[in-house]
Amino acid sequence: MKLYSIFKAQLLGSAALTNAFVPSISQKALHRNALQRTGLSPSVLSPLAGGAESRQSLTGMEMVDAGLADSVAGAWASYNEALEADPLLTKSVTAGVILGAADLAGQAIERAMKEDEVEQDGAIDIARAARFAFFGLVLQAPWNHFYYLLLDGVLPPTVEPWTATTGVKVVIDQFVQAPIFTVLIFCFLGLLEGKSTDAIKAQLDEDYKDTMLANWKLW
Repeated sequence: MKLYSIFKAQLLGSAALTNAFVPSISQKALHRNALQRTGLSPSVLSPLAGGAESRQSLTGMEMVDAGLADSVAGAWASYNEALEADPLLTKSVTAGVILGAADLAGQAIERAMKEDEVEQDGAIDIARAARFAFFGLVLQAPWNHFYYLLLDGVLPPTVEPWTATTGVKVVIDQFVQAPIFTVLIFCFLGLLEGKSTDAIKAQLDEDYKDTMLANWKLW
């Protein structure tokens, strides 16, 4: 049941589901903030808060924009409620969905870049996307969850972002955590692909340095 609620919190797109998740007191504030972010006139707020007769004063486009903004705001609030209720499970499902989708998008980009080539691979590699989704679900999210809990426990976050504490945490993250976790990524995905330990070691010898350099350049 928790898993079902988390998926709804992530993927809600309708006002009906928003009403099911967000308490009525919160809906008004979410509604107001969402409309303000769309740039709609403040006069839109009053008809939305009223009944059917009041809503008739809105144009069709305003109703669509307001409904979409309200749904997005409600979905985001529901997602944050799920984070509060069960942070590890919520983060794990989120990471699985994002990494699986990201790999599918990456494969689509790869295929688009190879359009001019005579030979192309066949269909999208669903198994590869599933491996990345599984990686996010069982390793990426749990690792980050407990790592940052530990790091924040040792070095509590500061109110100001630019402090010596933040600098130390960034150094630890990039030069201690990242190198270790990158090895785990190679090993985990290699085992999922059915590679032997020797093959994984060979891939680490070949790609580890370039992977870390790419990580630091992106950072």
